[in-house]
Amino acid sequence: MSVPHLLDHIVIAGPDLAETVEWFRELTGVTPAPGGSHPTGTANALVALTVGGERRPHYLELIGPDPEREDEELPKTFSINRLKRPTLITYAVHPEGIDQVAERSRAAGVDPGPVEDLSRTAADGELLQWRLTQARAPCNYGVPFLIDWGTTEQPGLTDLPTIELVSFERIEVKPEPLKKALAALDLGDGVAPVHEGPGSRFVLQLRTEDGREIEI
Repeated sequence: MSVPHLLDHIVIAGPDLAETVEWFRELTGVTPAPGGSHPTGTANALVALTVGGERRPHYLELIGPDPEREDEELPKTFSINRLKRPTLITYAVHPEGIDQVAERSRAAGVDPGPVEDLSRTAADGELLQWRLTQARAPCNYGVPFLIDWGTTEQPGLTDLPTIELVSFERIEVKPEPLKKALAALDLGDGVAPVHEGPGSRFVLQLRTEDGREIEI
């Protein structure tokens, strides 16, 4: 089982949020809970991830255009404007000392982007706030972004539908450049392992309540 111990959440993006939620429900039998809206013109739905039957601070974020947004143009966040179907895009990790980790990475030659304040309005109207790194385009989505929830409760530990996380890893045709970039973060096995193989993609394995294993 390969689960990075600093995993915060895994991002699945799609061109239509309702369709992405329905895709996930049909695939797993789990219906993601409404998350909320972002100032970036996106909205999300969430599923908590268990490991070995235990709740951990891990979750899946399904994200797409906010149906209530004013701008008809598709948001560029996570390349949503270019997606044709639900796609596993990237992931976030929650290390101790987000500013120090970002500085260390820059010193090693990999800029994770500035640490910025973000927020979203939850489905119940509560404002959730956090800090994260946002790499400038073009992004290497194989490198996780960093997140710090501060005083906000980590969503994976809240009252969400759940599904079991079996493993999460990255496949790369030429893995060395990504391994070098991840080494700049200096987070050890806190990030997803990288293996050589055909195509460049994430491999996420989930186990449903009835014991089926599903690969995304």
